[in-house]
Amino acid sequence: MTAGPAEATLAEADFRTLSGGLSEPAAIAGARADAWERFVALPWPTRKSEEWRYTDLSKIGFDALTPVTPATAPSEGLPADVREVLGQSGDRAGVVVLRDGRVAHLELEPEAAEAGVVLCSIRDAAAEHPELLQRMLLEAKPGPAEEKLWSLHLALLGGGYLLFVPRGVEMPAPVHAFHIVERTGTLSSAHSLVYAGTGARASLIDEFVSDDLVEETVSLHGATVSGEGGANVEYVALQRFGRGVKRFSTQHVFAGRDSRVVTFNVALGGDLSRADVTSRLAGPGSDSEMLALWFGDSGQHFDHHTLQHHVAPHAHSDLLFKGALTDEASSVFRGLIRVDKGAQLTDAYQTNRNLLLSEGSHASALPNLEIEADDVRCSHGATIGQVEDGQLFYLMSRGLTRRQAERLLVFGFFDEVLARLPMEGVRARVREAIEEKIGL
Repeated sequence: MTAGPAEATLAEADFRTLSGGLSEPAAIAGARADAWERFVALPWPTRKSEEWRYTDLSKIGFDALTPVTPATAPSEGLPADVREVLGQSGDRAGVVVLRDGRVAHLELEPEAAEAGVVLCSIRDAAAEHPELLQRMLLEAKPGPAEEKLWSLHLALLGGGYLLFVPRGVEMPAPVHAFHIVERTGTLSSAHSLVYAGTGARASLIDEFVSDDLVEETVSLHGATVSGEGGANVEYVALQRFGRGVKRFSTQHVFAGRDSRVVTFNVALGGDLSRADVTSRLAGPGSDSEMLALWFGDSGQHFDHHTLQHHVAPHAHSDLLFKGALTDEASSVFRGLIRVDKGAQLTDAYQTNRNLLLSEGSHASALPNLEIEADDVRCSHGATIGQVEDGQLFYLMSRGLTRRQAERLLVFGFFDEVLARLPMEGVRARVREAIEEKIGL
């Protein structure tokens, strides 16, 4: 008897078992089939590649994982911890819940719907906004270092959603999406699409959660965030998976003329977390702000690769990534500012700061510039250091233990980044998650 889509491991799977005879829009089915062919043909990246030098994919047992696909019967309802979060105070324009990559719950406030905002599954987006889905997801061209996992991401795409904010509409509150991984030993995939039309304002937080899982489990996630002329977009990814989970994320940001796009990545959980974040400043006057925080303990490993790609002139980008590590945790930051030949009067900054709280922790920082224009202002820098003894002594003299003093200093270290997050409600949610992780 042939194994069903929920039973076959990745090594045993072929496209027939992955799709399971699923009936879905032709554009998605075709893209899924093409992606599976590319995945099978491409080799896994190795540490000989500069982009993967610090993260060894050969140690992850992909072949033994069970893919979760759309052919598997979808889960429904809201888990108790999600209901608890939603019951807390805070304005939200909508809610999405995905369980093991599949949409289980979706709602949008009536006021937002009346203004023309659309919040729908990717499957429904194929009917309502086919050109947008094609351009933002199905025709996306990842870099060579991303292509293997991106192809797997599309081939296994269990679901996802589109947030569409039409021209001139300003959302007063964010949409909150929960990505919940429940099944241990699985490989799941989902995608977030955020589109803001000319002069629109959109805000969204993706939150990734799970319990501690006993078997190795992998979550693949992609996000495409697009702001047209004069739009203002804020996107936050808060990763607080339990142990046993490894997460790979690819984010593509498009900033049109005079638009402003803010991305904020927070990594707190999981065993391994890898994020590839690309911001393409395609219109004159566009502005990209790229922010990130991470706190690692035990043997956690966080890997961040970024690209600030200046295509158009008169554009501005600013990156600030901060990480703190203790125990045997490790992190990598590899960032590139790329300025094309025609992108004169570019103004770009890149800063990475790392705080080490133990002798066993380790951070690597590799900032880079690649500039083809001659009238630009670009700077980059990175630091790796330890907590100052004088600061610890002062706090401990006030009655705090060393651990308490270190955690308080970490929170102060992060505050510079948190203060730049525009959404007050989301900022409070991120602060709460960090306090829980570092033990304040």
